Amino acid sequence: MPHEIETLRLILREFSESDIPELLPLIGAREIAATTLRIPHPYEEKHAREFFATTPKENELRLAIRLRSTGRLCGGIGLHPDTQHSEAELGYWIGVPFWGNGYATEAARAVIEYGFQKLKLERIIASHFKGNDRSGRVLQRIGMHHEGSVRHGVMKAGKLLDLETYAIVREAGLPVSQK
Repeated sequence: MPHEIETLRLILREFSESDIPELLPLIGAREIAATTLRIPHPYEEKHAREFFATTPKENELRLAIRLRSTGRLCGGIGLHPDTQHSEAELGYWIGVPFWGNGYATEAARAVIEYGFQKLKLERIIASHFKGNDRSGRVLQRIGMHHEGSVRHGVMKAGKLLDLETYAIVREAGLPVSQK
């Protein structure tokens, strides 16, 4: 069943191969690769095709973020479930030309709400590289709490990087919708 989530300014829908021409210049920016674990630089068409060829897990969201006003692609967001523990990991990226407009916050709020209401998750987690304070502010704005730092938590481009980890649990309530 295709997933589609609408917010005041955004439409979140599943990626398709028809997104590739719009996707490559956005996701291919060095700044995007520098702030995400699984996006390589340079990002090429073959990477997008490999991503589209993999089958998502049950209840996994891999959504394009599009502006309602113009239909333009501005980023991507995902929710990667661990059904054994009734939790999921939130991940997102926003294309550099769209930074500073609150799109990550708006999309993340909607996906958190979807995860708690539709998928009946108990906990949603997210991490960012130490020093990526913008992403930390997004996570705080959507109601996540800082749970700690993980020194040398991941390897990216041959370097061990520290992570800042956040979480929100169902009992904390849903994030405040953007008005």
